[in-house]
Amino acid sequence: MERCFEKISFEQFKKDISDSRELYDNYELPVRKTKYSAGYNFIAMEDFEIKPGEIKNIPTGYKAKFQTDEMLLILVRSSMGFKYNVRLCNQVGLIESDSYNNPDNEGHLFVKLQNEGDKVFSVKKGEGYAQGIFTK
Repeated sequence: MERCFEKISFEQFKKDISDSRELYDNYELPVRKTKYSAGYNFIAMEDFEIKPGEIKNIPTGYKAKFQTDEMLLILVRSSMGFKYNVRLCNQVGLIESDSYNNPDNEGHLFVKLQNEGDKVFSVKKGEGYAQGIFTK
C-alpha cells in the first residue's frame, strides 16, 4: 500500500463541511512543496481567520492511507508558531493507520488551531496551514 491522501466522500463532506459540490470538486489534496520536503502541506479550501485567543476546528476534507506500521504526524507550519504564536491545540496530531475509512467519519482529518498571539491570523484559500508527516 502506498502512502497517500484522499478526499473524503461527498456524503461525508456534506455532513462535516458543506453541501457545495463546487467546493468539493475544487479543493486540493496535501502536496510536498519541494522534492525534499518532509511534510505534505495541508491547503486551505476557503479563507479563514483566527482572532487572538480564539480556537478554530478546521475540517480538511482529507483522509490518509498508509502502512500499518506507520503513523501520520500533523504539525503546524513552523512560521505560524514563530511569527503569530499559532499552534495546534494538541501540539502534535498523531493519526494511526486504522483511522482510514473508519465507520464514524471515514478517517476525516481535522486540525484544531489556537491563536495565542496578539494579531489576527489569516489564511487564504490555497495557502498551507499545517503539514502531515508520515513516519514509522
